[in-house]
Amino acid sequence: MTKIPIILNYSHLHYQIGLTMLNRIGPIKAKKLMLKLNSVDELFLLSEKQLVTKTGLTIKQIQSLKRKEALEKAEKTYNYCVKNNIKCAFYTDKNYPQRLKNCVDSPLLIYATGAVKLNAEKIVSIVGTRNSTPYGEQIVKSLIQSFKGQNITVISGLALGIDTLVHKYCIAYGVPTVGVLGHGIDRLYPAQNIALAEQMKHLGGLISEFIPGTTPRPENFPKRNRIVAGLAEATIVVESKLKGGSLITANLANDYNRDVFAFPGSIHQEVSKGCNKLIHDQKAHLIQSPLDFLTLMNWQSAERTVDYTSTLKSLSEIQKTIVDTLVKNQLAQIDKISIETTLPISKLNSELFELEMEGVIKSHPGNRYSMA
Repeated sequence: MTKIPIILNYSHLHYQIGLTMLNRIGPIKAKKLMLKLNSVDELFLLSEKQLVTKTGLTIKQIQSLKRKEALEKAEKTYNYCVKNNIKCAFYTDKNYPQRLKNCVDSPLLIYATGAVKLNAEKIVSIVGTRNSTPYGEQIVKSLIQSFKGQNITVISGLALGIDTLVHKYCIAYGVPTVGVLGHGIDRLYPAQNIALAEQMKHLGGLISEFIPGTTPRPENFPKRNRIVAGLAEATIVVESKLKGGSLITANLANDYNRDVFAFPGSIHQEVSKGCNKLIHDQKAHLIQSPLDFLTLMNWQSAERTVDYTSTLKSLSEIQKTIVDTLVKNQLAQIDKISIETTLPISKLNSELFELEMEGVIKSHPGNRYSMA
C-alpha cells in the first residue's frame, strides 16, 4: 500500500488547490467525488484502501489521480497567492459566487485580485465582438452611464472591442466591473489592456479559474465564457457576428436559465448578425435603450426617472428642440418631428438614437417617439 503523500503543515487551501490539479478529473467529476467524502482534505489524507472504501474508486483509478504530484504543484501556487495577495474562493466557501455555484460546470476554485464582490445583488454581463463599431460604442457608453449609482456590477471578458469599452466606461462612470480572464491571474492578455486592468482592481477586479502561470490558449476562452455567463443575472450582447465568444456566452446564459438581451443592428453589418439571430430565434429579448433593460430587469429605481429640467441642461440645442417637440406632442411620428424641428431625416435619426441611448426618449413601432 502506498504511503500517504502528505506533509502535515499543509493547509485546507493547499488541498483545495490540489483538487484542481488532480490528473484526469474536472469540476463535475470532482464535485461528485467530494459528495462521498467529509472534506477535500480526506482525498489527500486517506490511504488508497480507505479511499476505495469511501469513494468506490479502484486502486488504479486512485493512483491515476497522482495526488502527490498535485499537492506539490499546489504548494507552489499557494505560495504565489500568499506572496501576491491573490484571494481564492473554493466552491464550498461562503465568498464563492452563489449564482456561479448553481451552474453544474462551475469551476472548483477561483483566483481573484482587487475589490471583487461577486455576490452583489445586481450583476450583469455585457459582451460583444472584438470588431466593435461606433454604434456599439455608443450603446456601451449609454448602458454604463445608466448604471451609475444603481449598485450594478458589470462583468466582461477584458478582450479587445466591446469588452474593453465596457470596462473603460465602467471606470469612467464609477461602475464596479470585473474582468474574467482566459489565463492565469499573474498575466494579462491582450497587453493593450494592462493599464485598464490595473484601474479595474480599485473598482472591481480580475478573476480566473486558471492557476497562475497558465498562458492564454484558444481552448481557455470558451471555458472563460461560461464564468462570464454564470456570474450574472443577465447577459447583454451589444454587437456580435454569427460565430464567436459572444454567441457562446449568450447560449450558455440561456442554458443556465439567465435572462439574455441583445441590441438589434443593420442586416448589412456582420457585427450585428449574431444579435439579430439571437432575437429572431427568441434566445434574447430585444432592447433598444438602457431603460428597456433596466425596466425588464426591474432595476429601474424610482429616483432614476427622467428629470427634464436637469436633462435639458446637458443637451445640445438641436436635442432640446426635439425634446420640446415630444413634450408638446407626447407621441410623434418621425416625419412630424422632422417638420416641426426642420431637421432632415438623416440628421434627426442620429439625434434620436443618441437621445434614446441616454434614456431621454423612447421609440415605438411605426417610427414613433415619446419621452421616456
